[in-house]
Amino acid sequence: MADAFLEARGISKAYEGVQALRDVSLSIGRGEIHCLVGENGSGKSTLIKIIGGVVEPDQGVVVIGGRPHSHLAAIDAIRQGIQIIYQDLSLYPNLSVAENISFNQFVERRTGFVSWKEMRAIAERGLAEIGESIDLEESVQNLSVAKRQIVAITRSLTQNARLIIMDEPTSAITREDVDHLFSVIARLKAKGISTLFISHKLNEIFEIAEVVTILRDGRKVGDFPTAELDDAKLTYLMTGQRIQYTPYKAPARTAVPLLEVRGLSRRGQFREVSFSLWPGEVLGLTGLIGSGRTELALALFGLNPPDSGQILLAGQAVRIRSPEDAGRLGIGYLPEDRLTQGLFIGQSIGDNIVVTVLKKLLGALGLLDPARRRKIEKRWLEELAIKAPSARVRAWSLSGGNQQRVVLAKWLATDPKVFILDGPTIGIDIASKQNIHEIIRALAERGIAIIIISDEIPEILHNCNRVLVMREGRLEKEIQEVSAVGETELLAVVGGRHGNGEDRS
Repeated sequence: MADAFLEARGISKAYEGVQALRDVSLSIGRGEIHCLVGENGSGKSTLIKIIGGVVEPDQGVVVIGGRPHSHLAAIDAIRQGIQIIYQDLSLYPNLSVAENISFNQFVERRTGFVSWKEMRAIAERGLAEIGESIDLEESVQNLSVAKRQIVAITRSLTQNARLIIMDEPTSAITREDVDHLFSVIARLKAKGISTLFISHKLNEIFEIAEVVTILRDGRKVGDFPTAELDDAKLTYLMTGQRIQYTPYKAPARTAVPLLEVRGLSRRGQFREVSFSLWPGEVLGLTGLIGSGRTELALALFGLNPPDSGQILLAGQAVRIRSPEDAGRLGIGYLPEDRLTQGLFIGQSIGDNIVVTVLKKLLGALGLLDPARRRKIEKRWLEELAIKAPSARVRAWSLSGGNQQRVVLAKWLATDPKVFILDGPTIGIDIASKQNIHEIIRALAERGIAIIIISDEIPEILHNCNRVLVMREGRLEKEIQEVSAVGETELLAVVGGRHGNGEDRS
C-alpha cells in the first residue's frame, strides 16, 4: 500500500512452543479505519502488542512511515505515533481529567515541576481537537465509561498519535455512546489519524470499518473491504463454521407463572414494573444502559431490595432481601462483569463451581466431602464443556468463553428454577457465544425460566421468545412474538424512536 502508515510484515511469535502468530502481515493506511477480528486465541492481542512494541516478534518487521523496525520498543512506538487504548483504558481514576490527559507529557520532560496552567491548556487543546468538552477538574473515577474513553483518546492525541488502536472499546457503553465514539473516530480520520479497531460485535464492524483483517488460529485469513462481507461470510471466515440461528419456541404455558412481578418499584431506579415468566421461557430484557434493567435484576436477586411491589414464585408471594434468600428460593444470577462480580479469578475452577453449594458438600462431621465435591466438579466440567485439563486450573488462565461457563456452572450447581443472565456473552467471540446460547436453550428445555439482559439486538432476536423493553425505569413495551419483528424494528424500539408504547409486533 503506497500510502500505508504502518505495515507488519511476516510476523511470527511463539510462546513456550505454542504458535500465537505465523507469518502474519497487516497494512494500515493513513487515516484508515481498519478492523482486526478473530476468535479468542486467534492472535489479535499478540499482534497489537508487537505493533505497540510491548512484545518482540520471533520473525518479521514492523514498518512505520516506511522505516522498518525489527526490535521496536514501546517508547519508540509511542514516539512514532502509535497509541494503544486497552479495555481498562489505563487511566488514573483518582486524578482529574486534565491530569490524565496531560500527565505523560510532564513525565517525559522529567523536570520535576508541573505547570497547572499548562496542564489545563494541553487538555483543552486536545479535547477541542476532536470537538469534545469535559469538565477538566472532574475526577476520572466519576465519569461514565464513554467519557473515560474520550479522555483516553484525547491523551493519545496530545502525544501526537498517528495510529490509535482500540481494543474492544464498545463492550461496556450504551448504543448512544457507541454512536458518539464512532463520530469521534470519523473526526480522527478527517485529520489523517488511523484507527485499528478490535471488536467481537459484527454490526459495529460493518458500521465503522473500511477494511477488515481476519485472523484464525494465528494465521491471517485475509484482508477484505467491508463492502465485500456480510454477517454469514465474516462469521465463516473467522470460525470456519457456518452458524445458523433458529427462533426459540417456548413450551406451552402452565396455569400459574413460575415468576410474577407486580408493581415493583425502587426510588430513582425503576417504578411500577410488572411481568410474568413461565417455565421453559427465555425472556429478553433490553433497553439502553441506565434504563433500570440491571437494577431490576438485582432486585430479583436480593441485592437491590425494592421499596414497593410484589414478587411471586409459583403463585406465592416471597420476600427477597439477600442473595441467600434468592438462592434458597431457586433464583440464580449471572452478573454482567464476570471478572469482578462472577468469579474468584485467582481460585481454581473447582473452587468457583462449588462455592454456592458448600453446605450440600458437608459430611457427617461437618467437613467437606471430597467425593461429593469431585462429582459436582466433574459433572459441570463435562456438561458445559469447560476446556481445562482439570478442575484445579485457576480461573484467570481460561478464555473469556470458558470463564463464562464456570460462572454458569456455579449457579447451575444450585439447581435454579429462575436464572437471570446479565450480558451473558459480553467480550466473548462468535463461536463461544454460539456455545453459550446453546447452553441457555438446553437449560430452558429442562424447564428453567430464563431472563437474558442484553443490548445486543441479534442476541435477543436469536434466543428469546418474548422481549420486555425498559426506558427510564419503566417497562415501556412488551413484544410477545420476537420472531415477528426484525433487527431494525427492535433496534428502533430500544433506541426510542417508537416511544408511544404501541406493540408493533
